[in-house]
This record gives sequence, C-alpha cells and structure tokens, in this order.
Amino acid sequence: MRYYPDPSSNLDLSKLNGVIEEAFAEHARGSVQMPPKVYITLDQGDFRTMPGYIPSLGIAGVKIVNVHPGNPGRNLPTVMALTVILDIGTGVPVAILNATDLTDLRTGAGGAVAAKYLSPGRAVSLGLVGSGCQARAQIDAIGRELDIVEVKVWSRNEKNAEDFCSRYPDFDCRVASLRDACECDLLVTTTPSREPLIRDEWVHEGTHINAIGADAPGKEELDPAILIRASVFVDDPAQAVHSGEVNVPITNGRFSENMIAGTLGEVVIGKKRRKSASEITVFDSTGLAIQDLAIASLALQKQEGIDLAFP
Repeated sequence: MRYYPDPSSNLDLSKLNGVIEEAFAEHARGSVQMPPKVYITLDQGDFRTMPGYIPSLGIAGVKIVNVHPGNPGRNLPTVMALTVILDIGTGVPVAILNATDLTDLRTGAGGAVAAKYLSPGRAVSLGLVGSGCQARAQIDAIGRELDIVEVKVWSRNEKNAEDFCSRYPDFDCRVASLRDACECDLLVTTTPSREPLIRDEWVHEGTHINAIGADAPGKEELDPAILIRASVFVDDPAQAVHSGEVNVPITNGRFSENMIAGTLGEVVIGKKRRKSASEITVFDSTGLAIQDLAIASLALQKQEGIDLAFP
C-alpha cells in the first residue's frame, strides 16, 4: 500500500474538470455505486464517510471528511479528508491519499461543470459570496470553462475579500456588498450559513447559481423563494434532500423533492438542460464520493507515494 501525502500537486485543472464531468455522466447513466454519505455529529462539527465505485475507471474506495467551522481560529483547515482506495479484485487497501486539497479541487471542478452547462453564456460576470478555500477552487476551475469578465467578492470579513482579490490580479476583481455581489451572471455561494444570505429580489433573470455551502442538515444560503422560481439541479437527489441547499426548505414545506428539475449528470448527458436565457438555474452541490474517486484516479497517475506495510 502507498501513502500519497500531497496528491493535489501538478494536477491539470482542465483534465480534472473533464474527469469530474465524466463521473457525473456515469452517475446519470446509473453506472456507479454510491450510497448517500453518512454523517456523524460531533460537539463542534461533524465527519462524513463516503464510499463509492466507478467501474469505468476501475476504482473503488471511501473518503472520510470532517467539517469544523471553528478550525481556522485554531490554524486548522475547516475541511480535512482522507481517501482509501481498495483493490477491486481482493479488497486490499492499495492507497491512502491526503484528500484535504483534493476535496476543494473536486468541488471546484463540480461547480465548473455546472457553470459550463448552465450559465447563461460563455462570458460571465462572477459573484462570490464567501472568500475561503472553496471560493478559490471555484474561480480557478470555472476559469478553465468560461471567460470571467468581472469578479465581485463579498465576505463577512472585508479584509478576507481584499486578500482574495489580491490573489487574482489578472481579473477585474473587487470587494462588493452582498447585494452587489448578486448582480452577476454566475453566483457562487460558499459559506457555512444556517440562514438565507441571498434574497430573492437580488437575483435577476438569467442568473446561474452554484450553491456550494449547504452540505449538511440545517445549512441554507438561499432564500427559498429563489428555489421556487428557479430550475434546481442537484448532484444527487438523496443527498440533496438530506443535506443540500434544498434540505431546509423541504423540511419546512416550502419546497418538495418533486420540484427538483434533475441532476447535473442528466444535464451533462443531454437529458436535461437550461430552457431559456432568462431562466434562473441553481446547482445544489453536496459533494459526491464518485467525485473523490475520479480525482483520486487522476492523482494516482501523477504522483509518487510512500510505501506502507499492509496487511
């Protein structure tokens, strides 16, 4: 068995977007095995287990990932993860990957795939609500699929938004108010909020929204009225109902599972699509085990690991 301490280095983001896109397509074809993630609630956060199998890539395994919102105050990442890859024929563990950075990258790639298919055009103004690691992953990946003509960033901490823009001198990037950030073609929300931040009246016709932050029960970033007038696409229906952006509105009776327009995989394979330039679309991202396996398959091709004795 081999351990990969930094498998994210030197990954080609365009290839990463492509392998994640194909994972979503395989999901829509019913060609993967992936039960919904299992949550364990802790005092100051949670951790999840995420098993899966992608026959077309010949890869199976499980990721263990935590989310602890208070960790930055301890100089720790909010999200940390470990992925174990198994030999399909024997079940022997063949690789362990530090999946902390891979988790950010695969989520960013998922957002890029959604933006590629659901944004109103190829040239977009980008609004970012949140300025952390996932906001960076989203802009990096989306920039491989679309022409970003303007970036507006809101953060609860204005200094964080300023620091974010300083990382992207090649973009027309500026700090914005929350409402101003929503005046865009493509809106990406990446906060851990448990109450809506984005008001319905701030979102104009034709906007596409990548709703990334709501990835556990009780989390919510969007006014439910936005979901009601939008076409909502999810990564996986079971996970979205349990822990995605739609979870609170469904629990409160303001939205229902049968109002979901489809999955991102169905969009990728052409079964579903954006209907018009004026339509509001939402991608409700919870993060899939098959995304973790897809990025692991790419990382294992590129990196040298450290031998560990097993069994």
